[in-house]
Amino acid sequence: MAVEVRDAPEAKRYEARVDGEPEVAGVADYIRTEELVAFVHTEVAPEYGGRGVGSALARAALDEARSARLRVLATCPFFAGWIARHPEYQDLLYQSRSSVDD
Repeated sequence: MAVEVRDAPEAKRYEARVDGEPEVAGVADYIRTEELVAFVHTEVAPEYGGRGVGSALARAALDEARSARLRVLATCPFFAGWIARHPEYQDLLYQSRSSVDD
């Protein structure tokens, strides 16, 4: 199964499609500023659950954030958990100035 992920900035989300099918298998909604991207909601269609669609969304979105030199705020529980299990992405996490100064 091949998962293709693309940014749909007009919809403020990343979209995943499987095996070239036209329907969207999963989405990761975000809010983006010049310095930060906040991932606020991730949803995978039930028929694609447990098949790596969510992971593909997270990896592609985080790789693009890294390329754009954006910090990441993972308010979405899926993204927060995924990053916690993939330490190679933890350097992207946003830290408020107050938590840095503590």
